[in-house]
Amino acid sequence: MKPEPYPLQEPGLWVERVGSKMFPAGTPALFLDRDGTINVDTGYPDDPAEMVLREDIAAAIGAANRAGIPVIIVTNQSGIARGYYGWGDFAAVNGCVLDLLRADNAFVDMVLACAYHEAGEGPLAIADHPMRKPNPGMLLEAGRRFGLDLQRSLIVGDKPADMEAGQRAGLSQGWLVDGEAVVQSGFAVRPWRDREDFGGLLAAIATLGAVSGEP
Repeated sequence: MKPEPYPLQEPGLWVERVGSKMFPAGTPALFLDRDGTINVDTGYPDDPAEMVLREDIAAAIGAANRAGIPVIIVTNQSGIARGYYGWGDFAAVNGCVLDLLRADNAFVDMVLACAYHEAGEGPLAIADHPMRKPNPGMLLEAGRRFGLDLQRSLIVGDKPADMEAGQRAGLSQGWLVDGEAVVQSGFAVRPWRDREDFGGLLAAIATLGAVSGEP
């Protein structure tokens, strides 16, 4: 049987370690959704040529790189389950997004993608899979692999499901693109709408780096 050419841990779960940078156990992380957070959302993304980075996202990732904390993408990809595109298309699009970030001196350390969805086909037709946000499975998996301090980690996303996944994984705060500020059950949702909000995110990332021992 020909081996799967992609880093699939199971039919609907992509886990890719990008680069070889090592991090001390107990380091917090910057988690990010991808579509609508890192790149402009195009619906069901299957064309690398359509990928455009959102303003300032490379600067946020670069700040995490300088702070010495891992940057981890956690993305739902129900378009694969629905048969709109395949893992090969995902690989091409994701590779383009990572290349655009690298061109802006911003680097990602791990990518996790969940393709499971109740409207899917075959083995991907699973409702409420533990890896699909708002479930926390992808964050917990990354936490296990890196030995992260999840409580001090941050998540940035454009949907309430991203914030819920962060809260359920034990994080204490997240930034919601174009969202509203909310504090509940020990988790603070902070909005990212303008330059002031962006400054707050950069300050939070810098604080994590200071706690982690980076200059």
